[in-house]
Amino acid sequence: MSSETAVLLDKRDGLGLITLNRPKAINALNHSMALTILAALREWAEDDNVRAVVMTGAGDRGLCAGGDIVAIYHDAKDSVGGASSPSGRFWRHEYILNAYIARYPKPYIVVMDGIVMGGGVGLSGHGSHRIVTERSKVGMPETGIGFVPDVGGTYLLSRSPGEIGTHVALTTARMFAGDAIAAGFADYFVPSQQIPELLQALGSAEPDIAIAKFAEPAPASQLVEHSDWIDACYRADTVEQIVDRLQGHSRPDARQAALDILSKSPVALKVTLASLRRARELDTLEQVLNQEYRASVAALGTHDLVEGIRAQVVDKDRNPQWNPQTLAAVTTEQVDNYFTSLGDDELNLVAPEGHR
Repeated sequence: MSSETAVLLDKRDGLGLITLNRPKAINALNHSMALTILAALREWAEDDNVRAVVMTGAGDRGLCAGGDIVAIYHDAKDSVGGASSPSGRFWRHEYILNAYIARYPKPYIVVMDGIVMGGGVGLSGHGSHRIVTERSKVGMPETGIGFVPDVGGTYLLSRSPGEIGTHVALTTARMFAGDAIAAGFADYFVPSQQIPELLQALGSAEPDIAIAKFAEPAPASQLVEHSDWIDACYRADTVEQIVDRLQGHSRPDARQAALDILSKSPVALKVTLASLRRARELDTLEQVLNQEYRASVAALGTHDLVEGIRAQVVDKDRNPQWNPQTLAAVTTEQVDNYFTSLGDDELNLVAPEGHR
């Protein structure tokens, strides 16, 4: 499918309208789509006839299910990997797009209705006006496919209250509307039936005014309600210690979280925890994206990324054979390899002067 069809662009009523248009794939993002969106945003940033940008997803299933992981699977399986591989080039432009959205000079309004996973978070979570509905399911499912949260996800997760972000990252838990707002992934709750009227109102009113007409109090967040055991268990220093605390906790939800974690790629879990802890110490989204790029390129050459996508998406047997098979078998060297400099292939994003 060409980028012209996969991304619909329009300008009207002072708005630049972006519609992700692969509904059968829940609008999964590929390289050409990322390039199309980035070019449109750059053009509209200089267009006096565009006062705000609005992103939505076609169909009724979600904004975006993430990156096109089947394409990544074939790349990881068939190529030598590296930053110059098709996936390496895709991630480079995708992360540049994520950073550009975060620094966009005009309001960037995104409707996070339905499924918003992985790369979909990169398109939405860094926007200025992030809207969720009662249908929203937001998450970072990477550890379940032998990958590590990216697209600035570790920036958002590491800045969620307490250890909520660590829980979401390691278990791949889905966040509903109240969770997404509480965790810092969204700003406003608007019932899905009100979205068409909201989009119409944006054509004649400033974003804050238009959204205020339709926004309602967010539903309660279950993650916040469970923050006592989440914070107590996930502040441990290692994944093994986190699992031990969860397994020993009196709450059934905590013990279930341990089971969820233990079903994920052991090396991806350890790299994810390291990524989150490192991201907390980094000042800007750009610095975090640079770190994520190293980890993503490293993952492309691993057994677990190929095996995880095979089990979850290609063969769908849901029975990945991870290597190493256990957390204890993952070495410090294996984890450190994900953070090794790429030399001339570094992403090298830099925050604008005076920005954090």
